[in-house]
Order: sequence, then C-alpha cells, then structure tokens
Amino acid sequence: MTRVEDFIPYIAVALVAGGIGVALSGNRGYLLRWCAWAVAVPAVVAALLLGPGGAAVLAAAAAAICATEYALLTRLPRPDQALLTVVASALPLAAWLAPGRLLQVFVAGLLAVALVPVVAGDADDGLRRLSLNVLGVVWFAPLVAVVLLNPALVLAVFTAVSVTDIAASFGGRFLRGPRLSPLSPGKHWSGVLVGAAAGLAVLALLGAFTPLTAVAVSLGAPVGDLLESMVKRGVATKDSATWLADAGGLLDRLDSLLPTLALSLLFCT
Repeated sequence: MTRVEDFIPYIAVALVAGGIGVALSGNRGYLLRWCAWAVAVPAVVAALLLGPGGAAVLAAAAAAICATEYALLTRLPRPDQALLTVVASALPLAAWLAPGRLLQVFVAGLLAVALVPVVAGDADDGLRRLSLNVLGVVWFAPLVAVVLLNPALVLAVFTAVSVTDIAASFGGRFLRGPRLSPLSPGKHWSGVLVGAAAGLAVLALLGAFTPLTAVAVSLGAPVGDLLESMVKRGVATKDSATWLADAGGLLDRLDSLLPTLALSLLFCT
C-alpha cells in the first residue's frame, strides 16, 4: 500500500477531470456534488496526513453532523438527538485514544441510547425512538474505520466511493434499463454496474485493488444508498438536510461510504 501523499497527484487529476465532466453535463445537481467532494477530499487528505489524531477528529466531526441530520430527519426528540450525537462522535475518538476499549464503548453507547425512551417512560413513541437510536449508532459506527485502517486504504476507499457515486448517477441516467429497487426508483442496475466499474478502476489506479476491497466498494456503495433511501422514504423526506443546497446534507454524501467502511473494516483487519 502506498502512502497518502503518493495519491495526491492522482486525486487532483481526478477532481479536475470530474469537474470538466460535470461542467459539460450542465447538471446543477452533479456540479454541487462535485463541489462538495472538491472541498471534502482535500480535508480528508489533510486529516489523514496528521495521523490517527487528525483522522479521529475528522471522523468524529462527520459522525456528529450525520447523527444530527439523522435525528432531525427522523424527528427524534432533543434528548435522543443529543445523546446519539455524543455516542456517534465518541466512537472514532475511542478508536484513537482507547482502541482496546472500543467494543465496551460501543456497547455502552447502544445501551445508553436505548434507555433514553425507557427512562422517559414513553409508552406512545418509545419503540420507534429506541429503534431509531440503535440504528443511528450502528449506522455511523463504521466511521471508526477511518482511524483503525491504513490511512492510504481509507483515502483510496473514500476516493473510489466518491467516483462510484457520481459514475452510478451518470450511468443510470443515460443507460437506464431495469430499476434497482423500489426503495430508490430513480436508480438503475446500469448505474450500479457503471459505478462499480469506475470505483474498481480508481482502486486499481491507486494501488488498492484486491478482491476484498473490490467487494467492499462495489457492494457497500449501492447498499448504503439504498439504506438511506429506505430511511428517507420512511419519513417522506427527499434529503437528509438542505445546508448543501441541491446536494442535500452530509449524510446524503456519506451514505455510500458507511457500509463500504464497514466491509473494509471486516475484510482488511
């Protein structure tokens, strides 16, 4: 596995090429997605170059933002929102500061968020709150992989998923064909295949291609997209947030990455 700094020229070329492509497409949504990645990728590179501490702070910040968006999206009460945000952001920090205690922190976090509606005596909405709180902890826990995995692998996976996401949207829009799932009627199998091919090409270019990383990217990215689509359909909302304009929120941008990180953690440690 090469070093993080060795990837910088390739990533710069990919961002420039992607920017030209989305500009030629004339699609505002694609342009906003590219702008989001153009800001996010240098931030990720800088954090990974700072070592485990930088990676932990980056992952904790991402977890806190995603947890907040998720809590607002699912209309969780403020106590649930506050505790879920604390637990989600604590996991990457624990992976850095006390990796040997990570499992205990994870279990304690699950118990804490599950007990909030129980302690509140919420007979009407308690089951929904408990289920959503537990889902939130499990969903965002894979961000610990940013701390635990090889930094070069993290960057390669992040870049591959970013390219997969945009390529899948392009491919599905232009090739169409059979729909992927009722959870996301706008997605097509053609987009999944185009996105997977693009993501695997990025892994190969960055020297991170193995059968296991290939499975992680090609399977994790569409599953993550469908998982968030299921949640948003459950609450009848299009985007996780609006602060990124037509690009939605941070959770909309990281949905494909989360299961990919989980699979990478499972396969590569």
